[in-house]
Amino acid sequence: MIPKGMGNLNKLMKQAQQMQAKVAKAQEELAAAEVEGQAGGGAVSVRMNGKLEIQGISIQPSVVDPEDVEMLEDTVLAAIHDATKKAQDLAEKTMGAVTGGMPPGLF
Repeated sequence: MIPKGMGNLNKLMKQAQQMQAKVAKAQEELAAAEVEGQAGGGAVSVRMNGKLEIQGISIQPSVVDPEDVEMLEDTVLAAIHDATKKAQDLAEKTMGAVTGGMPPGLF
């Protein structure tokens, strides 16, 4: 016979294991997902996965001006910020659907 309360503990542990499996699957999906950030009217684009890892950068030759490197640097930085925001939004949406809004790091 299972002591009173142990059945609830076992059920809770099983639910935690199921949640961990769902979180792991969501993390795999985020690693495979890709977003694109742009700046300069699309002259610079940055591809990033859902784990905030940059996958590629594309720069149109028309924005490369050896006399104004600072403008190109600012445009690349803006595209990175755009991609990062989109990747973070995707991560929050994906993980929020799995965890029901529970704080990150709990699983």
